[in-house]
Amino acid sequence: MSGLHIYQYLEQRTLNYLKVTRLLMVTISFLSALVLSLSLLSLWLLDRHYPLPKSGSISTVVLADNGEVLRAFSNADQQWRYPIDMDDVPENYLDLLLGYEDRWFYQHIGINPFAIMRAAWQNLVEQRIVSGGSTLTMQVSRLLAPHERTVSGKMQQMLRALQLEWHLTKQQILNLYLNLAPFGGTLIGVQAASVSYFDKPLSQISDAEAALLAVLPQAPSRWRPDRHPKLAKKARDKVLKRMLALSIWPQERVVDALQEPIFSLQYEAPLIAPLLARRLKKSCPECEKIPSFIDIQMQRQLESLVKDYVARLPDALSVALLVMENKTGAVRTYIGSADFLDNQRFGHVDMAKATRSPGSTLKPFLYALAIDSGIVHSQSLLQDTPRFNEAYQPLNFSGGFNGPVSVTQALQRSLNIPAVQVLEQLGPAYFAAKLESAGLKLKGPGGLKPNVSMILGGVGTQLESLVGIYSALARSGIAIKPRLQKQQPRVERFLLSPGAAWIGWRMLAVNPSRSSKNQRISGHWPLAWKTGTSYGYREAWAMGVSKQWTIGVWVGRPDGSASPGISGRKTAAPLLFKAFKGIDSGQGLAKPNSVNKALICWPLGQKSAKNALLSRHSKGHCQQQKTAWLLNDTAPRTLANEQLLKRVWYNQINQRVNPNCTSAQQSSTTIALWPIALEPWVEKNQRRAALLGNISEQCRQFIVAVNKISINSVADNSVYKYQQGGLSLRLSAQGGSGKQFWYLNGRYLTQSSALLPGVLKILELGGYQLSVVDEHGNSDLVTFDVE
Repeated sequence: MSGLHIYQYLEQRTLNYLKVTRLLMVTISFLSALVLSLSLLSLWLLDRHYPLPKSGSISTVVLADNGEVLRAFSNADQQWRYPIDMDDVPENYLDLLLGYEDRWFYQHIGINPFAIMRAAWQNLVEQRIVSGGSTLTMQVSRLLAPHERTVSGKMQQMLRALQLEWHLTKQQILNLYLNLAPFGGTLIGVQAASVSYFDKPLSQISDAEAALLAVLPQAPSRWRPDRHPKLAKKARDKVLKRMLALSIWPQERVVDALQEPIFSLQYEAPLIAPLLARRLKKSCPECEKIPSFIDIQMQRQLESLVKDYVARLPDALSVALLVMENKTGAVRTYIGSADFLDNQRFGHVDMAKATRSPGSTLKPFLYALAIDSGIVHSQSLLQDTPRFNEAYQPLNFSGGFNGPVSVTQALQRSLNIPAVQVLEQLGPAYFAAKLESAGLKLKGPGGLKPNVSMILGGVGTQLESLVGIYSALARSGIAIKPRLQKQQPRVERFLLSPGAAWIGWRMLAVNPSRSSKNQRISGHWPLAWKTGTSYGYREAWAMGVSKQWTIGVWVGRPDGSASPGISGRKTAAPLLFKAFKGIDSGQGLAKPNSVNKALICWPLGQKSAKNALLSRHSKGHCQQQKTAWLLNDTAPRTLANEQLLKRVWYNQINQRVNPNCTSAQQSSTTIALWPIALEPWVEKNQRRAALLGNISEQCRQFIVAVNKISINSVADNSVYKYQQGGLSLRLSAQGGSGKQFWYLNGRYLTQSSALLPGVLKILELGGYQLSVVDEHGNSDLVTFDVE
């Protein structure tokens, strides 16, 4: 064969070889693509047929304002799984977790072949399992879909890991691990472990605590710090030393963490503000994390205070206490019962939102609204006297009558009769409408058809609602609805003018150690407070308002039964003062420009001219001076059903005359008279008989004489010795007109006449006040003691 032929032959063979090679390559490529496609198809079909398992139900946690857990509700598996997001995970814990468990977490595809080979070699050399080689993704896959520790189980785990990486981001996978990892017992997830073992959220843990939580899921039962502290310390130290060996943390930081002792609480689910938590959970049953405004330190402090306080009360009494921030309406402390776990005190009943009679706690708004309406000012003269011929005749809590009292005295001493006098002028329907428009919930018949009894508790409302409306005293007359969560909008409603609100607050801002009889307009006390006791001793209330806080306290039996002996001042107020002392800085409220201080005169109640106070024996308009707070410099006249400013004519020898009864020279003057019902309490030289003077004989038929009445059967300030079977006293009075109506300690007794005296039977020792009123309103009273 010639050279040419050989060359042609080789060339042909080469071409054939290239064709075969090309065909083979195409075939291989096709088969590879086919295999890859089939593999991907198989993986896709497997993924569709075996979707990622759900992560299971999570506990609902109710959180304080700083993110700490107040109360948790276990999930459907009775496990404690507190949800946590990556934003709440501290850097020290992530450093430890990734450095110890999976350094290449952000680089691998869910499986780390080098880690698996290293683990296989270590296990082969040691002839036991010393390393698993699992990535965090593989651990998550096992937590989502548990499997047996076999080769097939490991393959399933790896496939699930690939599936996780396919569907989720690295952050999502890591978040699943943080919420699914076991930490001993029924604790699932790192947040539940941190709260349960260290009593604080994960965001607040130390380096040493973070190291323990990083390793604990490897052996959660064996390394629990509350049961096996020595083993837990050994495991924790191993993690910390790994951080030093890998140069992730400096030596100084590791040494500091190694020196921290192992400390753990006995595992208990947190139970702070439990009734609020239950309420918020009920409002959002599917929520995982429910935030609140609760200041956890204040809540703990006041819960402890309430438990100590209630230990001195009878077993069946419970307590509710709310603290609201005036500026925002945020409820910072919510205590709905004395002790959630105390069945004797009905601890499961939330009294913060239970409807109860408010006693006298509505009185501040009555007087403030009356000031706003120009009916009274802070020192207006009111009458604490028998309500003769009136359908509604309430009693004062302390019994008896006090005669002339100012608005400030009536409010501070919570007198009932003056409050009814003012409410009749203001109007019960108007009063109720103003309260309801400002956000106060009024329940029961008294709310549907308002009447004067509502000012003494004849209506139902809630502690939470009362706290909201009391805030108006410190918020320039604008009430704010209490808010439990940030997503709740601010609801603010007008109730009072800024001046009336301030006067109402100022009248109540009195040091509780100071007697209410010692009236001083000056002084500084940062808390305005008001107590109330409902009819039949069922509830005791104490409400307090400072510049920053509104505090409400309720004490009583949740079943609504009576608790003889309790009262707002004695039972609820001490707790209010203790709570206020623990949380407030003591700032008062600034006086608005619409309020000024002025001298006013009794009995007319109007402003006094300079040096207008009269001597004891002179006649005129200013018989007593008071220093009052006035709104817009307005001083309304004294409320009375009679004319208090009377024009009187006198002859030359200073006898009373009538222009129609004599032609002698006359002069006239005007005299300010006390309301006739107050005569028994007024000094003799200021009573009508002394002020008006004697009547001229020529004019007796033209002038009605003062027909005073005097009790003559019981001497004033007398002392009687108790007799076996009771003490009998005659009810007799001279003077007056018509029938005589008798009262003992403010309670109506009977009626009599000059011809048919009554009889009083005394069965108990003590001090008594006996009063009588005739048909024209003339009255008298005496006090006596029975020993």
